[in-house]
Amino acid sequence: MDLLQLRYFQVVARHEHISRAAEELRVAQPSLSRTIARLEAELGTPLFDREGRRIRLNQYGAIFLRHAERALSELDDGRRALRGARDTGLGRVSVASETLLTITHALGSFRAAYPRADVRLYQSNAEEMARQLRAGEVDFCVASQPLTGSNLESIQLAREEVLLAVPRGHWLDGRESVTIPEIADEPFVTTRPGHWQRALLDRLFAAEGLRPLLSCEGDEPASSQDMISAGLGIGLIPAMSRQTGTDAIVPVAWVHLDAPGCHRLLTLVWNRDTYLAEAALRFREFITSRPFMTHRLPDRHP
Repeated sequence: MDLLQLRYFQVVARHEHISRAAEELRVAQPSLSRTIARLEAELGTPLFDREGRRIRLNQYGAIFLRHAERALSELDDGRRALRGARDTGLGRVSVASETLLTITHALGSFRAAYPRADVRLYQSNAEEMARQLRAGEVDFCVASQPLTGSNLESIQLAREEVLLAVPRGHWLDGRESVTIPEIADEPFVTTRPGHWQRALLDRLFAAEGLRPLLSCEGDEPASSQDMISAGLGIGLIPAMSRQTGTDAIVPVAWVHLDAPGCHRLLTLVWNRDTYLAEAALRFREFITSRPFMTHRLPDRHP
């Protein structure tokens, strides 16, 4: 058994698809299949159930994957520790966030305070962030919804109200607040399942026994305000967008939602079993020792 086999197995297990895994690894499919077959032969048990051209990680594969990921994570930590000790700078800190607007100001301030730190930023949904933390691909995630994992730790960064954005001239333009039943027939601009805006929208409507009417589903939350301004629907936008002045660039009207739990809770999440370079340690101290968002609207609902 060698390191290459473990790397290949990890990617195949994630995709449960040989051709997609081969594309990510940039190797030929037959070569990848032979590598997995040799690994299974060495272990003396199949790791995948094969159904025609499809494969599924079986119970033995799931057991082995936990140990393989732990071993690979330890090796990656060793490389990072050596690199951090060798480099003259502070090393690297990598951060994933569901929306880049959320983390931009904090990262900019950190870079200004620690110019020698190597900062990397990724945009991921909640499921991908949890995987990135488990695999040691990122040091921290700034999450707007809970991330699951027994080895994950978190600290609250901020709590902000989520507002309803509507196009200028909309019948709600000028209203102070509105209830969910009042907007049950309004088309919503939102994100695909997996993003926090969609999770919140579905939860608020489900509390009223309703389902939202969707006019647009996307993967880029930052574009929602543009589409709302263009008249394609209404949508949930965090209060920080109003405070950062984006409504001056993309004009919309803001309305409070009279619904319990209409807020976003931002948390910093990390894997306690993963090595953190000096830059990552300083980033955690930096981001948790000062207000994450300098301007917030007060929450209307506890």
